[in-house]
Amino acid sequence: MWGKASSSQRMDLVKHTGGCHCGAVRFEVLTSPDLHVFHCNCSICMKKQNHHFMVPKSHFTLLKGLDNLTTYTFNNHVAQHTFCKTCGVQSFYTPRSNPDGYGIAPHCLDPGSVHSVTVKNCCGEKWEESILAHGSIRDMSKSASDTK
Repeated sequence: MWGKASSSQRMDLVKHTGGCHCGAVRFEVLTSPDLHVFHCNCSICMKKQNHHFMVPKSHFTLLKGLDNLTTYTFNNHVAQHTFCKTCGVQSFYTPRSNPDGYGIAPHCLDPGSVHSVTVKNCCGEKWEESILAHGSIRDMSKSASDTK
């Protein structure tokens, strides 16, 4: 269920580590040191202030805590909102826009590997229109080998 990071890293990717507040859930993710973060205004993102960036499943590795994760779904149940059973922190989830990848909470990354963060608003209140208008959000969960 949880992806395993590919051993072939491109030069522009760095390994970030992170996890929940209590430390029961830990992960690593390969992505740029310059993060493109979404601030969504859909009903759940607004309630939990879910800022996230997208990565392909092949760039994510759950290091520990599978047994400490639980999942919340609603509406069409495509998005899998996973969070730690102990502290309640959602450090990553499977987004509706990118069910082939993960949305990673940048504030759950350990310090030291992020160079910059660019935040872009995403209109989740009009989800279908917003995703179509964005044009590249679905590609953000594709690895380089997926786009060849």
